[in-house]
Amino acid sequence: MLTDRARIQVTAGAGGNGCLSFRREAHVPKGGPDGGDGGHGADVVLVCDDHLRDLAAFRRRTHFKAERGGHGQGALRHGASGEELAIAVPPGTVATLEDGTRIDLVVPGARAVLARGGGGGRGNKRFAGPTHQAPRFAERGLPGEETWVDLRLKLLADVGLIGVPNAGKSSLLSRLTRAKPKVADYPFTTLEPVLGTLAGDDRQLVVADIPGLIEGAHEGTGLGHDFLAHVERTRLLVHVLDLAPLDGSDPAENHATIEHELAAYDARLAGLPRILALSKADLVPPEAAAAAVAEWSERLGDDVPVLVTSSATGEGVDALARELLRRVPLSEAPPVLAEGEALAEHRVYRPAADRAFRVERTADGRWRVAGSGVDRLVARYDPENDEAMAHLERRLRGIGVIRALEAQGFEAGDDVEIGGIEFELDPSAPM
Repeated sequence: MLTDRARIQVTAGAGGNGCLSFRREAHVPKGGPDGGDGGHGADVVLVCDDHLRDLAAFRRRTHFKAERGGHGQGALRHGASGEELAIAVPPGTVATLEDGTRIDLVVPGARAVLARGGGGGRGNKRFAGPTHQAPRFAERGLPGEETWVDLRLKLLADVGLIGVPNAGKSSLLSRLTRAKPKVADYPFTTLEPVLGTLAGDDRQLVVADIPGLIEGAHEGTGLGHDFLAHVERTRLLVHVLDLAPLDGSDPAENHATIEHELAAYDARLAGLPRILALSKADLVPPEAAAAAVAEWSERLGDDVPVLVTSSATGEGVDALARELLRRVPLSEAPPVLAEGEALAEHRVYRPAADRAFRVERTADGRWRVAGSGVDRLVARYDPENDEAMAHLERRLRGIGVIRALEAQGFEAGDDVEIGGIEFELDPSAPM
């Protein structure tokens, strides 16, 4: 069973804490600071792997957590950075993040960073200077990013067979290629896309049998909606049309229904090259088949070849194979992308840090500074360490937080909350 959808949660590794340490040597009464830095947390990365065919592996595992960075130690020993967590997905996978960003992994080896590891904290050696030679604080490591990711597989096929249920697509695929799809005399025999390989003298084409579409498929009716996405990747469509439908339906209406559903799902599909394959020719007289070819050729024009085929007798199958090999270009065309998608080999998604902040007045008259940047800054320091808090206040002043508070009417003695911690900041205090 083909698994073409999955939802996973990824958590990048947290950064290691910096070390608070001082040198201890015999006969050296006042050794200097020697705390090492913490290591960076590991990233979570999607990697396109052409050994995979679907997303079945994610039915067994949906949560992925990368390694955290090692903590710093004394004697200037830095913590090791976490090893990157690579998640393999098959070619044709589209990853959609919670913020709506979509990444297309088509080329084997393409990579996309989904969650960034937390930065490691600096040890106290980093804060030593001429005027502050023995800092008694170190930074904490930051947590890694966490997000949910929706994965959707869109098959990478050169040719897609489309048509109403029971039009003869599966039988035609089995004749064209060595694929062995399930075939029966009732609708919806094919419950998932089936791939086959059409071999030419010097090349191969991948042909996909797309499960039957019905009216309203683009809105979720029937089985077709789940598989319309697989049509997006194809470079040529073969519309398989039953010459003598067993249910007595009108072939012209069936053809119009499928074309409408494709265009309604994605207008780009209406512009893909077409071949019309009139199937089950063994069930109608030769003169009726010839009349159908003339009628459809006049209706569709010269751009759409019309061929008569029969999977039972093999009529027209070789001609269809030759036409497919002729019409699909030898050069590899760039994959068709939906609006908002980006090729992973051209764009590695790595969310940028948001450094903006805003000043708010709470209902009880207190002040709050909100923003992911200042939250990360506050999270680095121990609120029980006076030296660390003094250093943090200097950092907040340097990035303009104190100035922004003053502009809103903040005065000395007012309480302000930043990153869940309450501070008593003094705008008049010297830097």
